[in-house]
Formats: sequence, structure tokens, C-alpha cells
Amino acid sequence: MEEMDYENRMMSAEYLPEDDGDNPLRPRTLAEYIGQEKVKSNLSVFIDAAKLRGEPLDHVLLYGPPGLGKTTLSAIIATELGVNFRITSGPALERPGDLAALLTNLEQGDVLFIDEIHRLPRTVEEILYPAMEDFAIDIINGKGQGAASIHLPLPKFTLIGATTRAGQLSAPLRDRFGVVCRLEMYTPEELAKIVRRSADILQIPCDHDGSLEIASRSRGTPRIANRLLKRVRDFAQIMNNGVITDEAARAALDRMEVDELGLDMVDRRMLQAMIRHYNGGPVGLDTLAAMIGEESVTIEDVYEPYLMQLGFIGRTPRGRVVLPAAYAHLGIPTPGEADRNQQLTLDV
Repeated sequence: MEEMDYENRMMSAEYLPEDDGDNPLRPRTLAEYIGQEKVKSNLSVFIDAAKLRGEPLDHVLLYGPPGLGKTTLSAIIATELGVNFRITSGPALERPGDLAALLTNLEQGDVLFIDEIHRLPRTVEEILYPAMEDFAIDIINGKGQGAASIHLPLPKFTLIGATTRAGQLSAPLRDRFGVVCRLEMYTPEELAKIVRRSADILQIPCDHDGSLEIASRSRGTPRIANRLLKRVRDFAQIMNNGVITDEAARAALDRMEVDELGLDMVDRRMLQAMIRHYNGGPVGLDTLAAMIGEESVTIEDVYEPYLMQLGFIGRTPRGRVVLPAAYAHLGIPTPGEADRNQQLTLDV
């Protein structure tokens, strides 16, 4: 089978190196943050109440698909509280001492953000429980009979955890979060507002229809919308006097092989491979991973959610299946239709 390039895939909601320059596009306050209205409304109340009492905000868990703004929202919470923002990730905290060093350097009220918190090692997670609950940690100094436990009080802080896989959090950790917020996929109208805001910051002329065309192909994800905006800008500067119109955006996205539903070449080739090699399925997850040269967890986290949201892929006990909507979108007859068409041809 032809080798597929899944590295640095433009339509992936995962963070890519090219997103490093997106800091100017990140909103700084809740008022600037577009979308997630229920989450914003509730967080605004919790933040104002905490400031009124002069207390740190309760610990916050943000979960949802990648690229929806969990890190951005966490930084906004720290800004609204007027405190320092410290950032790390689950995989980076390999030993209890790594977390202890972070916690002991916090100041009163600081926000500690742990991305991919579901990937915390178990030994590190155990240290986090008393830190969240009692604002203290116990460190074992020495080994064997000479070992001694040192009790270190911590300043009261706010932990914000972000995860794309809330189901993988242990119950003791999940129960210690007082505020739990799920971030939802964005509507095209919300994404169009984000595109126009980003275009203004980047000083790119972009009309309403142009922003909506980019938004409608961005898979409900602001990170992808901003990425597409920068690529469409390149085409518009060369081919449309630098102005992003509906026609310019459509022409650019078509050339990048991003269709009207936001599927790229990788999505279409994966669906076509399932249809061609396995008659549409069912295909086991491990088999599918081997077929496209990707890890099973990446398929579950990155590729499947959007295809399932569109009704293009279904999960069964025996594996993944391609649904009729995907056949229709790809212009391929379903197995039943193909058999009927063949029989009609033979009858004629």
C-alpha cells in the first residue's frame, strides 16, 4: 500500500511546530475568548467569587478534543485572577521530585497548569493528592531505616488539568477537581469570528464569506482554522491581491485538498483503504493502525472523533466500519448498490 504521510498533518488538531507563532492570536481575557459560552459564563462566576473572598480558585479540569483552546483558557483564568501562570505536562513529570520542585516554587494563588494530565505517572499522581487537598506534600528523605518523612506546607494554589481522555483519569484524581468543564466543538459561525479576529491581528483583509468558507472546513477546531487562514493567506497574496474572499478561500482550500467537510487527503485515503481492502469493514483497530502506519491511540484520539461525528465511521464489537454517508461523500457505491448495479448491467 502507498505510504501515507501522517507527520505534521495540516488538518490534525494536535499541536504542530508551525503553531509556535500563534501566541499573538491567543485571546488574553474571557471577553476576547470566542465560543464556549456556558464554560465562560460559569468560570466568570467562579473567578469573581474567588476574588471577592480573597481565595484561590478551586481546582479546574478542562477536557475535550485537542485544539479547542484548553491551554489558552487556562492562561486566561490566571490573567483574570491576576496571578502567575506555571505550565507543564504529564509526560514531563517523570519523578515525584519533578512535581515537588514545581509545587514548592509556587506563590500564593498561583495557577499550575498540567497538560495531558491523564499521562501523569502513578507515583507522581500520589504526590498530587495531598497537594490538591491539604496544600502540603510529604517527601521521604533517605533510604531504609534512616529514611525520614518531611512535611512541607505549600501556598494555596489552583491546579488546572487538561486532557483529551477524561476517561483515563483515575477516580481519586478526578474527584479532587471542584470545577469540571467540557469544551465542545465550535460551530462554523463561531469559527468565522475567530478567523476574522485572527485576520485582523495578522493584518489580512478577509471578508465575511471568506472567513466562513475557511471556518466550514476547519473541523470545528480553532487551531485548524488559524492554520488554514495562514495557508489561504499565501494563496490570496499571490493570486487575489492579498484579499481573502469566498472564491479565493475556496480555490486555495481545494488546491490543498481540503474538501467542503474538512476532510483532507489522509482522511479520504484511510476511508478508501478500508473500503478497498476490507469491503468497508469491520476492521480491527490494530489492523487499521498497521494498515496506515499509525498508533492505535492516535487513530482513536485524532482521526476517529471527527469521522464519527460526521457519521462516516462506526464502532462495532468486531471493529470499525465505513458507514453509508462516507460512501456517498466519496462517490463510491455501497456494497449493496454495487451488487444491484452489477445485476442490472447483466440483465441488460
